[in-house]
Amino acid sequence: MLAVKYALFALFSTLVNLFVQFLCFQVYSGPLSLYPALAVGTLAGLGVKYVLDKKWIFYHTTQNSRDEARKFILYSCLGVATTAIFWGTEIIFDLFIAGPVAKYLGGGIGLIIGYLVKYRLDKRFVFIHHQEEAVT
Repeated sequence: MLAVKYALFALFSTLVNLFVQFLCFQVYSGPLSLYPALAVGTLAGLGVKYVLDKKWIFYHTTQNSRDEARKFILYSCLGVATTAIFWGTEIIFDLFIAGPVAKYLGGGIGLIIGYLVKYRLDKRFVFIHHQEEAVT
């Protein structure tokens, strides 16, 4: 059941990310428009995914605002590598596959790969203390 929940949350976060990118392209679609859209979409997806993962995947309750900030910063930092996978895939699709849908297809594929890696990193490094407490 956890895998299904995680997959649904990843899908939802992906849709938020790609929809925000789409909105960015509606505002500006000129030269280099992909890069600000990637950044804004990534931030939107990150916020949604963090809240869903923390509450419904890892069942973590922060102890105070310092703990919350620490978790979010660590979660975000570990997301840098997975973001590189996502951005790289989207940029490659945009550069080498013709058509307006290519970047979204590349972004979706990149996000799927990135979220698979991200789950393992978060489980091992971000929310590990909560998991150990739950076991004992």
